[in-house]
Amino acid sequence: MNVEYPVAYEVGDVVFTCIGNLLFRQVSAASACWSNHVGIIIGHDGEDYIVAESKVPLSQTTTLSKFIARSVDGRYGIRRLNGGLSEAQKRAIVEQVPERLNVLYHTGFKYESSRQFCSKFVFDIYRDALSVPIGKVETFNTLLSNNPDARLQFWHLWFMGSIPWERKTVTPASLWFFPSLFSVFNSHPEAAENRPDWYQR
Repeated sequence: MNVEYPVAYEVGDVVFTCIGNLLFRQVSAASACWSNHVGIIIGHDGEDYIVAESKVPLSQTTTLSKFIARSVDGRYGIRRLNGGLSEAQKRAIVEQVPERLNVLYHTGFKYESSRQFCSKFVFDIYRDALSVPIGKVETFNTLLSNNPDARLQFWHLWFMGSIPWERKTVTPASLWFFPSLFSVFNSHPEAAENRPDWYQR
């Protein structure tokens, strides 16, 4: 039986959700965005869309319905590159996925690592498939020092006493707010589109 959605989605659409555990709640607080997890649609199996994602412990594929079910209150948003993708671009996206599956998750969110995390996974697929950036690589210093709501005590503890301020990372927020992506669907639109005044693109 086909799973039905409010609108039709496409290969290359970026799926945003909100994971409720402590670490990912702090990711949301640090980046001032409701979303703290992302994946990318890579096809349809005849019943449901297929999503590729980097998650703990290994990157994998899953169905969109299962991906959404892990989100707080089933909240999700779908964003698409302005102008959409050609069939050749969609194939290029899909071709990037197999080599990135079954790779360990990096809980330190280090962009310059052989391991992965969700926003790096999606950012790198677009970069390598289409030479298109759909987010922003930034340091922890840039991310945390601009945000008055960042919980620095948590991050000191998470990094065992010393935040790696110059470590580069890429956040779900940088994808969500990226101007080259537009909203296809948002299950909870209230305030979710708003970027705080201090947020730096």
